[in-house]
Amino acid sequence: MARGDSKRQQLSEEVASYVRELIISGKVRPGEFLRMEPIAEAVGVSNTPVREGLLALSSEGFVELVPRRGFVVTPFTQQDVRDLFWVQAQLGGELAARAAKNITPEQLDELEAIVKKQDAAVKDGDEDAMVEYGHAFHRLINLAADSHRLALLLRSVVRHLPNRFYISIEGRVEATSEEHPLILEALRRRSAKMARSLMEQHILESADHLIETLEARGLWQEEREEAAPDLAGTAVTIS
Repeated sequence: MARGDSKRQQLSEEVASYVRELIISGKVRPGEFLRMEPIAEAVGVSNTPVREGLLALSSEGFVELVPRRGFVVTPFTQQDVRDLFWVQAQLGGELAARAAKNITPEQLDELEAIVKKQDAAVKDGDEDAMVEYGHAFHRLINLAADSHRLALLLRSVVRHLPNRFYISIEGRVEATSEEHPLILEALRRRSAKMARSLMEQHILESADHLIETLEARGLWQEEREEAAPDLAGTAVTIS
């Protein structure tokens, strides 16, 4: 890829990440049209990478291109979140199972060091370090699996949620502190079955945690209000 094309792709990815966060945080709502100029100004790019970023999001289902009108935000539901994490759980579980067979003693020692550093970060209340070591833990397992194509597929799914939402996932401090050492022990035992099961559970439970976080931020509040019956104006007949 030429240097200019690489730079343009990077800019369009920055746009896509910015707009994903707007959608998932509820700052823009389903049915709302996205104007290119404010997005270009916010990200600091021209309209060309904005359009390319929005086209990428249309392929992911976050927006839809309406002829002669522009890009409109599509609904993003709790089930969408669960579906994203279900796919991640399947891919992550398979990578963990392969890592159990392929991981080297040196990589196991490195994983153990990461777990200890993450525990220290938890005790210190260092959220940035918690997230850093949480990501490092998963990256090393994916690397140890020695399945480059599968890891790329997982990365493409992970990109559907902005990084700051994964911060809230790794913020499951107590759960992560318990689950990562269990996954490490499964890898030490070379138990592919146990590693797969623990990794799948670890990822799927993160979905519920993220949904709770997004609900607390009011992402689906309007949908709940619209779905709630107007009991005050409804006559109830008892026979």
